[in-house]
Amino acid sequence: MKGIIIYKGKYGATQQYAEWLGKELELPVVSAGDETPAHLLNADFVILGSSIYIGKLQLKKWISENQQFLSTRKVYFFLVTGTPLEEKDKLTGYIKNNIPEDVRKVCKCFFFPGKLEFNKLSWGDKLLLKIGAWLSKGTKNEIPLADYNRVDRQHIDSLVKAVNYLKVG
Repeated sequence: MKGIIIYKGKYGATQQYAEWLGKELELPVVSAGDETPAHLLNADFVILGSSIYIGKLQLKKWISENQQFLSTRKVYFFLVTGTPLEEKDKLTGYIKNNIPEDVRKVCKCFFFPGKLEFNKLSWGDKLLLKIGAWLSKGTKNEIPLADYNRVDRQHIDSLVKAVNYLKVG
């Protein structure tokens, strides 16, 4: 079976996961918008990677534009987020609010931890993060402003297993 990895992120974590997956699964890795019609037509399955920014997938527009194609393929999503992985309701909400139902029916989603490097953010993103942190102060969903990096190659293991199962099945 042939596949392709298409991703879109903001600050590098999504690209890093896509590259690790491409190497491990021996699949082409393409930034969203750089894929060709041949890439898509030759793919039996698609792995999509997207960072989540203020509750919205960076790939949301691309998914909408390619919804008909995606609904006819096996789709795997990896979503890179700063939201703690134990916050299942919030993570499930990202899927419901960003992925059309006909695509959700043919996809399997995986959440990978992201990173925050405050000094590398655009001024607009810094401002939004500071406002969000101020608004969430004292709540159980308080937004930290401290740098963190939870990007780790081991996080791709479950997705690699799922794709390898598909390839041999």
